[in-house]
Amino acid sequence: MQEPNCLAVPFMRVLCIGHGGGSLPLFLASKFQGAVVHVVEIDPVVVTASIQAMGFPPAPLSLFISDADDFLLAGGEPYDLVAVDAYDGDDVFPNKLWDPDGAFLRSLSGRLHPDHGTVVVNLHADSDVFSGEGGDGAAAFAGGILPMGRYVSQVCRAYRSRVGMAFKVSVPWLCNISLVACRRRGGSPARNALVGSLIAGGDRVELALDLPFPCVEYLKRGFALID
Repeated sequence: MQEPNCLAVPFMRVLCIGHGGGSLPLFLASKFQGAVVHVVEIDPVVVTASIQAMGFPPAPLSLFISDADDFLLAGGEPYDLVAVDAYDGDDVFPNKLWDPDGAFLRSLSGRLHPDHGTVVVNLHADSDVFSGEGGDGAAAFAGGILPMGRYVSQVCRAYRSRVGMAFKVSVPWLCNISLVACRRRGGSPARNALVGSLIAGGDRVELALDLPFPCVEYLKRGFALID
């Protein structure tokens, strides 16, 4: 039997935590026809700027000025996909968004679809990887692999503990790491089985999102199953 997945949902419910310039929610709304896309941004200045500069949000997007904790705790229908891309004024991923015992991850877990709910988190590379504290990080980066330092490892394990199966892939030319955590029946698969499943489903993702590159290229760059 095929595993349930969020891309197979006819009318997806998507939540973007962190607004920025609005490019991600606009992209998702354009690719997933009929999707309900909610955007939560805590900083009203960011929201005002996006409205004045780009007329955001166009239908069918809904933009909320709120703390993510409060928004999630308010309740509502579960989300199929949640994208987290939120940084503070110092360009730091706030601890409250990855504290395994904090209100955010508890409430996020409760608002994910129980069968296929998926969270994608954009993470910046650890500073210790490039400062020498992370060992051979600089050499690995030169080879096209962005390793996990202590900070990213902690974030990944926090989402793994609250959401379910999790893995990460590197985007070395941007010095970013993408963390994916999702609900899955039957626990976490073996690494090779998961990679095989991701490669097999890559064509569907590329078609759905109209990607200009093959997904398999990302799987070659620092893929790791989170224990």
